[in-house]
Order: sequence, then structure tokens, then C-alpha cells
Amino acid sequence: MVKITFDGIEVEVEEGTTILNAARKIGGEVVPPAMCYYTPLKGTGGKCRACMVKVAAGSAKDPRPMPKLVASCITPVQDGMVVENTTNPDVLAARKGVVEMLLINHPLDCPICDQAGECDLQNFAYEHGTSGTRYEEERRTFDKIDIGPLVQLHMTRCILCYRCVYTADQLTEKRVHGVLGRGDAAEIGTYVENIIDNEFSGNVIDVCPVGALTDKTFRFKNRVWFTKPVDAHRDCPTCSGKVVLWMRGNDVLRVTARKDQYNEVQEFICNTCRFDKKDANDWTIEGPRKIARTSVISANHYELPVLNVDVIPNLPGSTEEDLQSTPFNLGRQV
Repeated sequence: MVKITFDGIEVEVEEGTTILNAARKIGGEVVPPAMCYYTPLKGTGGKCRACMVKVAAGSAKDPRPMPKLVASCITPVQDGMVVENTTNPDVLAARKGVVEMLLINHPLDCPICDQAGECDLQNFAYEHGTSGTRYEEERRTFDKIDIGPLVQLHMTRCILCYRCVYTADQLTEKRVHGVLGRGDAAEIGTYVENIIDNEFSGNVIDVCPVGALTDKTFRFKNRVWFTKPVDAHRDCPTCSGKVVLWMRGNDVLRVTARKDQYNEVQEFICNTCRFDKKDANDWTIEGPRKIARTSVISANHYELPVLNVDVIPNLPGSTEEDLQSTPFNLGRQV
């Protein structure tokens, strides 16, 4: 075990742990953002530079600082290392530059993008970006490519995190897509006209941090904050069968894998569960999905609103009866 100090907080982790995962052990606002690193996928990280931190002391044996900011997702810790993230102005300034770089060619599609409301880039830009841009040139565009009936590709939204490539590489035996070209011509494609049709191909939708890869069966059907996500499971011979159902009333609009607090998939699911089982009767529903309070999805509460009769008079009799049966009674928690 080694000890490091991260933003003034000392934490003990196993040798070989990355700085990012050491910060995640602490949790909270000190954790650097990550747009390309994905814990379940080997080899990810080091591409988006969103998680850069300042190593103020390399180790107890060699306390010299590292001359430049480092990517915390691929830099292993050393005993006695001192790392600065939110407390270092250079890190915060560099992170604003990363946001600006990622948004240079990203279209303003949020009002029509299916990823809106659960987009890592939206959150990243809101928390670390600026209100304006200095970019004046034309944005990069790509020819539209059809990669199959289930997954929709919007290359103009892609930030080249490579997550979808690693997912296809490590979950399937016949990856047909990858990153083609170099520099600003680099894009996700299939080289020759091909479709992504393997049994776990739908997981590229879940790992994509932006709206570059979306669910064609959910396309333009609803906004995520109008749906109610519930945990559910079924006996599936191919995968774990543990999913999140996104429902509107009794209708299942889409099915996704379950994710942790860092928006990483816990267990990948098969296409049968994701695309073919859109009936609530196909699932055993466990209960409402826990959604972070900071998410716009949480604005759509499961419980009835907390109302105060003194403030909002003349409530319908049925509403007052429903309020009596909830854990919240006329504005007071019981």
C-alpha cells in the first residue's frame, strides 16, 4: 500500500493504482473528470486530457514536482506523492482549454440530441467551460454513414475517445469499426460498407460520452427527463440481464445497462435485452433507479410533489388523499 496526498487529503491505495482511481476512492468534488477513461475497458485513457492534474511532489524518495500536468487516468501513484487538482489554478485553466478544444467542432445539437440530459460533455462544459468561444472557422463535417439498424452514428459529435472501439474489441470477436484517417480527418467508420451486428454491439451506445452513438429505436421518441428509469432484471442466457428500463407510463421506451456514479457500465448487456425486450412484462422490476440530485433526470420525481396546503389551497380531494399515503405529508417528512 502507498499513501498519496490529493488536494490536501491523504489516502492509502494499492501500489499501481492510477491517480484518478485514488481520487475516486476519496470521492466528491476532488475527483477529476474523465471523458475517455473507462474502468471496465483495458487500455482506455490518456486521449481526452480532461483529467489532467499537477503532481507537486513525485514521491517521498524524489519530491521534485513533475514539470508538466499529467493525465491522472494513466499515471500510477507513488508513495508520498502530492497531487493538486481543484486547488491548482493551472489545472483549472488547462481544463477550460480542454473543454474549448472538444467543443471546437462539436455541433450545437443539444436541443435535438437524444443524449441531452445525460451527456458527459454537457456536464464537463457546464462545470469547467466558459460561456464563449474564440473559434471562428467552419466546423468540421463528415459524410453520413449507416452502420446498421440499431445504432445511429453522428460523427460530427464524436470526440474520439475510442471507447466504442475498445468495447467492440474486448466484448466481441469481430469488430468491424474503428478510427479511420489522421488528425482532423480522423473519424469512426467501417472502412468498407458494413454494419455492426454482433450480439453486444449495443454497448457502444452506453459507453459513448456524447451523442455520437445513439439508440435508433429510441431516436427522437422522448427526452430522458420525461421518463422514469427503473431497475429491472430477467433470466438471460447471454448476459446478466440486469438493466435500467426507461419508461413513460407503462411503455418501455428504451433499455440500457446499469451505470455507476462515474457513468461507467457495471455489467454489459446483450442486444436481445436492449432492443428486443421492450415490454414491461418481460422484466422483473426491482424499483426506481437512484439518480443523482444534480441530474436533470431527477427533476422527474417518482413521488408526488411536496405541497403545503396553507400555501397552495383548494387542492383536489384525490390529491390530498394521495399525499396522505406518501412518505411526505403536507410538506413534512415522516
